[in-house]
Amino acid sequence: MHKEDFFPQFEKLLLPWLGQVMKSFDFHLADKLLNAGVFLSKHQIILLRILSNQDGIPQNDLAFITDRDKTSLTRLISIMERKGLLTRKTCESDRRVNNIFITQKGLEETKTAFPLIINEIDKIQHKIDAQEIKTTIKVLKQIITFTNRKELPITILK
Repeated sequence: MHKEDFFPQFEKLLLPWLGQVMKSFDFHLADKLLNAGVFLSKHQIILLRILSNQDGIPQNDLAFITDRDKTSLTRLISIMERKGLLTRKTCESDRRVNNIFITQKGLEETKTAFPLIINEIDKIQHKIDAQEIKTTIKVLKQIITFTNRKELPITILK
């Protein structure tokens, strides 16, 4: 059998392109941030973004919000704590719960990184017709609706 028999023509499907676009942008953005002296990973940036909007989130909730398993999230938080970006505090009412807070240094890094990120997005989107952007956003919102993922945290959709 030929390879085509096993795989539909992915280049004609929308959703596989979303993954390729995000991976391409991730690499592009990582290079731009590194060149600007911002030493944050995509996952660190996501965590800082969430905590800059809503500080003191329980670690288990962050695992759900970021769709990371508890072990990898714990490792990420530990790395970010060593960098001075986050702090972990035991919940007074339930000693089993760790709440995660952004530090002043984390806020400063966020304030440095996000204008660079927005600038890169603007540079790329500037090359695309405004109506096409509007239509694409509408289609992407429809896809979110079609997947019935109403439990997506508002912090990542803002």
